[in-house]
Amino acid sequence: MIQQKHVNEYIQAWRDGKIIFNQERIDLVEHLESEVLVRNDIYFDEEQIEKCISYIEKWYFPLELFQKFIIAFVFLKYINRDKLFYKDIVIVIARGNGKNGLISGLADYFISPGHNIEGYNVDVVANSEEQAETSVKEVGNMKERNKNFMKKFFKWTATKITGKATLSEFKFRTSNADTKDGGRPGCLIFDEWHIYEEMKLINTLSSGLGKVKHRRRIFISTNGHVRGGFFDRFMEQCLEVLKGGSKRKNRFVFVCKMDSKDDVNHPELWEKANPMFSKPRSPYAEELYDTVMDEYLDLEDDPSGRPEFMAKRMNLPQEDSTTRIASWKDIKATNKPIPYDRLKNKPCVGAIDYSFIKDFTACGVLFKDGDDYIWDSHQYARRDFVKEANLKPPIFEWEQQGLITLLDEPAINIKHMVNYFCRMREQYGLTTIIGDTFRLDIVKTALEAEGFEVLYIRNPHAIYAKLAPRIEMLFAQQKIIFGDNPIMRWNTNNIAVKVKPDGNKDFLKKDEVRRKTDGFTAFVYALWQADNILIEEEEFFLDTISF
Repeated sequence: MIQQKHVNEYIQAWRDGKIIFNQERIDLVEHLESEVLVRNDIYFDEEQIEKCISYIEKWYFPLELFQKFIIAFVFLKYINRDKLFYKDIVIVIARGNGKNGLISGLADYFISPGHNIEGYNVDVVANSEEQAETSVKEVGNMKERNKNFMKKFFKWTATKITGKATLSEFKFRTSNADTKDGGRPGCLIFDEWHIYEEMKLINTLSSGLGKVKHRRRIFISTNGHVRGGFFDRFMEQCLEVLKGGSKRKNRFVFVCKMDSKDDVNHPELWEKANPMFSKPRSPYAEELYDTVMDEYLDLEDDPSGRPEFMAKRMNLPQEDSTTRIASWKDIKATNKPIPYDRLKNKPCVGAIDYSFIKDFTACGVLFKDGDDYIWDSHQYARRDFVKEANLKPPIFEWEQQGLITLLDEPAINIKHMVNYFCRMREQYGLTTIIGDTFRLDIVKTALEAEGFEVLYIRNPHAIYAKLAPRIEMLFAQQKIIFGDNPIMRWNTNNIAVKVKPDGNKDFLKKDEVRRKTDGFTAFVYALWQADNILIEEEEFFLDTISF
């Protein structure tokens, strides 16, 4: 097994009980010891590791043990090839852990004579210019403080630092993939990437990697509140690496978070999310700990701050079950294959939400298979609306997956939904469709002209009150199947549940414009008539009759 002193020291401190690991770090150690450190074709570049650590500690700040541990894997290389073992370094950690300070030091070292790779450009990318320029400004400030020495090796402006010896540049970009090509970076740093809406930005910028040796991508972030987007999908891949067996061998994953919400009430466990809190604490860590403790105590008087505290300080997003139709875990459980072969001869009911014809419309067909309710659906939206509304989810990716049709029309024409239901009739024998009365004249006339029976709901909020307990139970029991349909998961996660004074529950949108719920609404409409329509005829056997 290959050895490295900072790696050994960090793992041993955990084994000796000096520091506390969350489950993901325990998984990381097991993964490293079973799949990485046992290899005989890789080595730690000790010269680069020590040069980098010395550079950061001389010009920036003393490094904590966990930071030295991470740096060691930044310079893990193949023996027979001048190539890095880890192309991606992923750090997901609570706020206040000095993530930006660490990447400032790393980026500065990468463009320095010590790293000594010509043209090794480093780009830091963030969602806003203020966030993106943080590290560039920090490096520039350090150069200014030490300019009599630094001007021999670097030149700098407010937006770019250049290493003279290697002509390497450190600069920032904002997250506008439409106007940025890949360039020629040696290293890309994605800062607070939980905010990113889709993979397009990362793919666009990553296309420039590989033109300079030792290409790297470094992802640093705390957790966020948005579920079902790129961050969740990427983190699922990362956790697969830690569990072993993933094909992504070149991704180093360092995740610090609380293991459960109960841990949060035990401050001695906070180092699971914030390794700065491991003892002995530095003066910086002591000050940070006091700040976090003050925020924690403030929650007694102002519980509304708890979601932000949980997400940012504990790196464990909290879901308030009193305001959600289902937990994110149960919403994800809808991602089960639709058994199309078993649906051919089953009764079904269609439903449509056609309220706002200038943005989104949803339609689908509901089946019952045993105890499961299966919703096969499709959505339509105006392309111009999607562009103008600046929606966070990857709508255009979903279009490519065939989950939504984007239309170049001033208003969504009912003919698209009529054609959809006609196809469903050919496929499943669909005869009945549910809708509300908002655009009844358009919907009812068009569908009845094609021979469908149309049932309409006079007061949707009345059926919400009736169906809410049942829907919550179906999600909790994981009896709902949407197929692999992220747009339906997004719709469902956008539903807020309000308890009215009479105790009944109502479904509301969390945001009238940006958080669409059309697919979920159509699903609820169909469920309203499920008991009346989705009844299979019992099989008839002659031998059960007495003659």
